[in-house]
Amino acid sequence: MNVRFKNNISAAMLCALAYILMLISKMIPAVSGFLQYDLKDVAIVTGGFILGPLYALVITLIVTVIELVTVSDTGLIGLVMNFISTGAFCVTASLIYQKKKTMKGAFIGLFLGTIILTIMMALWNYYITPMYMKMPREAIEPMIPTVFIPFNLIKGFLNSGVTLLIYRPVTDGLKRAGLMERKENTPSKKTFSPALIAGIIILLVFIPLLLLMM
Repeated sequence: MNVRFKNNISAAMLCALAYILMLISKMIPAVSGFLQYDLKDVAIVTGGFILGPLYALVITLIVTVIELVTVSDTGLIGLVMNFISTGAFCVTASLIYQKKKTMKGAFIGLFLGTIILTIMMALWNYYITPMYMKMPREAIEPMIPTVFIPFNLIKGFLNSGVTLLIYRPVTDGLKRAGLMERKENTPSKKTFSPALIAGIIILLVFIPLLLLMM
């Protein structure tokens, strides 16, 4: 198999994983009745780390469209919101990681991805949510610093923590399946330990915060 064909198969598998994680996320209670924590970003940003930011963007588009036509009831506005949210996090993180394929690059990418996600969704919720929710902007404005920004920070950091935990198992699985070259620059066992520790710490800090918001 040539490299492009292998990458496309890997992308298809990650699309399926992202969709499954999205379905699992639907079981988690929403914050403020409509803010849904979504795990699919984990599979997509992992795909971006492995295959590059363009694949992250394509997987984001595919999964959000499939979500729209299968389980979503938020229409085209929900599709755009979903695409912006996931794309901002995953494409930013994978762009930075592709420039610096080290554990430090992964940390910086995930952190900045979380910040860009939070900024983009704060702007989206300020300008679009009043129309979408049929509420006056004056009712939405107090929610920006108290609900939307904290929620998206927590979401981004949680997904970053999970990504740090699953990245090596996913890449190992793709290597065993022959879909990824053994020489691919992935974290070694030595450099994976800080990622594992960081992932666990992030989850221990941000899972209680998400539960408090619920």
